[in-house]
Amino acid sequence: MKKDIELQHHQTFEEIKQIDKNGNEFWYARALGKLLDYTDFRNFTKVIDKAKEACVNSGFDVNDHIVEVNEEITHGKGAKNSYPSFALSRYACYLVVQNADPSKPVVASGQTYFAIQTRRQELQNDEAFAQLREDEKRVFLRNELKEHNKQLVETAQLAGVETDLDFAIFQNHGYKGLYGGLDAKGIHEKKGLKKSHKILDYMGSTELAANLFRATQTEEKLKRDNIHGKTKANQTHYEVGKKVRETIAELGGTMPEDLPTPKESVSKIEKSHKSLEDKKS
Repeated sequence: MKKDIELQHHQTFEEIKQIDKNGNEFWYARALGKLLDYTDFRNFTKVIDKAKEACVNSGFDVNDHIVEVNEEITHGKGAKNSYPSFALSRYACYLVVQNADPSKPVVASGQTYFAIQTRRQELQNDEAFAQLREDEKRVFLRNELKEHNKQLVETAQLAGVETDLDFAIFQNHGYKGLYGGLDAKGIHEKKGLKKSHKILDYMGSTELAANLFRATQTEEKLKRDNIHGKTKANQTHYEVGKKVRETIAELGGTMPEDLPTPKESVSKIEKSHKSLEDKKS
């Protein structure tokens, strides 16, 4: 039943897609807001504002993804009126869903669909992201994950995860949920990494995407459920990681511990890029 509901929401999302005269796909904000169960567009514009901020933080130009337009609305008796709205790219829709109210069932299923299936695949469909090679995608996602981990640390501290040891234990609970029981040490061994190697530096884009979803959703759940206490915070992180793992399985994806381990670290890739840029200049 749950899969049927998620499939229905996905199909509806694709059904409200628009195509401009140049063949580019986009979604009207008012139509998307209605689909996400927002009856008052004024409340939905707050979500769009958050999406704009997230777009900037991700290094993209907001004007490429969120554009002010007029949207034509058909009323009960067939009368049509034009109202201020926005044209949203697929990536913008992803950001909107991620910042919408997760207590709404359609939003919750939408977050699952976008963050797991499209965090890697749909972003690749974006023209700017599609031009990136795998190593560049890794750098992009690794840096985004680095920023979200900082936010996760701050949120976890408010929940009672105070010391470095506390956070290491907290982080391991998230890993165990996502990696089928493996903690940081177990992941190191599974990947054949040295103790000095950072796990996140030796992940491909797919694996980084799953971990990014784990981090962002744990942060949101800690805040939303007003979690207090190290034990509850650890359990929350584990449950979110486990849910991400279950969703990957439902979508027929490869478990993160079974994904290939890149030979080069993200740090090495960044140094190589910087070296090339220095030579050019």
